[in-house]
Amino acid sequence: MPLHKTLTHALRGLALAAALGASTGALAQTALRIGLAEDPDVLDPTMARTYVGRIVFASICDKLFDIDEKLNIVGQLALSHQTSADGKTVTIKLRPNVKFHDGEPFNAEAAKFSLERHLTEKGSFRRAEISAIDKVEVVDPLTIRLVLKSPFAPLMAQLTDRAGMMVSPKAARAAGDKFGNAPVCAGPYRFVERVAQDRIVVEKFADYWDKGRVHIDRIVYRPIQDSTVRLANLKSGQLDLLERLLATDVAEVRKDNRLKLATGFELGYQGVTINVGNGEKANTPLGKDARVRRALELSLDREAIDQVVFNGLQSPGNQWVNPQNPYHLAKFPVPKRDVAKARALLKEAGVTGPVAVDFMVPNNPESRAVAEVMQSMAAEAGFELKIRVTEFATSLNEAEKGNFNLYFLAWSGRTDPDGNIYVFASCKGPQNYGRWCDPAADALLDKARTTSALNERKALYEQFAAKWLTEGSVIYLYHRALLFAHSTRLEGYKVMPDGLIRVTDLRLK
Repeated sequence: MPLHKTLTHALRGLALAAALGASTGALAQTALRIGLAEDPDVLDPTMARTYVGRIVFASICDKLFDIDEKLNIVGQLALSHQTSADGKTVTIKLRPNVKFHDGEPFNAEAAKFSLERHLTEKGSFRRAEISAIDKVEVVDPLTIRLVLKSPFAPLMAQLTDRAGMMVSPKAARAAGDKFGNAPVCAGPYRFVERVAQDRIVVEKFADYWDKGRVHIDRIVYRPIQDSTVRLANLKSGQLDLLERLLATDVAEVRKDNRLKLATGFELGYQGVTINVGNGEKANTPLGKDARVRRALELSLDREAIDQVVFNGLQSPGNQWVNPQNPYHLAKFPVPKRDVAKARALLKEAGVTGPVAVDFMVPNNPESRAVAEVMQSMAAEAGFELKIRVTEFATSLNEAEKGNFNLYFLAWSGRTDPDGNIYVFASCKGPQNYGRWCDPAADALLDKARTTSALNERKALYEQFAAKWLTEGSVIYLYHRALLFAHSTRLEGYKVMPDGLIRVTDLRLK
């Protein structure tokens, strides 16, 4: 590790220890230290977008529902739900005796406030996820009724994530658009402080409704972008758990008897988004001609990318769900690399000379490595990928503005397939950074939201995929293995299907 990085992180560690000691006054308190691959964006469940943000939210913001290890939907702040025969009304019974971190009670009025905030707040990234809700009604102090515009199959799955997170109405009204600076929710831990690019600190909430399962006093989330430094911190004892271990570091963790490897398989995907309609940078052969986009895909060898960068640990794929998902479409197999066909498509499209592409890549070693392999492969077919490495949060802002031709973007995944596709492919999807829009495709996605029958939904997704996978703005590459490493001091940790770190039932020796 370079000396300047070692010194920087050593000083950060000393500052962090001093801050913890000063703020607690008791070094005997247990503190779980978690290494994140990036610094989260805003800590407001209505406005947030990042995977690492969801990891932090898992400790501070309980949801109406959660998932178990087998992807079953289970109650969290809700006790039960019932859907009407026509699928247009959902009645939810809420858990009694729950308090927000500011002491305010969680009840039907608070649940109504949170859901309406997700639906109406300017810039909300939750609106599209629960847009089927027409209105929220208070039935009694512990019961709400969701009246839907039409049946909405993904609703309960959406309420297991940020759309289901409940915030204190009192705190949210007082803070306005600054709520994300000091969020107040109803989770097992309450927010204490955040130092950008350095740490997020939360502490055990004494009045948590399920406090018997909370055994650690504090959690310190430390964003450490350099994966080598992140692992070094784990090995030296400055971290207890880290997410997104590099595939190339798996062997090193396995041979260290002070560490444990925990693995799973993600619900999401890694892919590249193409700018087809988002500002001036869409005006390229890649953005304007689907044949050029297919040529780029045919220049890539997904299996080779997996072997070269990940030692074969990932699952190559070309869809928004992984091959184990019941909604995976066998009708659309992963295309094999075909450079000759790629060149023929470019010729058919009237493209001469190398196709120059501004390739925006978030700054982490695996993303950079994949981008470099893609750059080499695509060059053989007639593409010149100009890699532009960008900090992750900055890359999201650049994507919104359309400042890219090609964007290397991961999605951590959702339990319902709609959560992996709608916001990226629908005309008004908030994360449709490429701005691909096809009203006929929208109609298919909308219809797939109205039926809960797997075969019917799958048939609709097949019709959609026939257009999206040939003309669309995302090329899917692979589905990642979830790789976590932790100290043997940490007990009770298990990898969940959504890749989020559940902090209840964890203990430190």
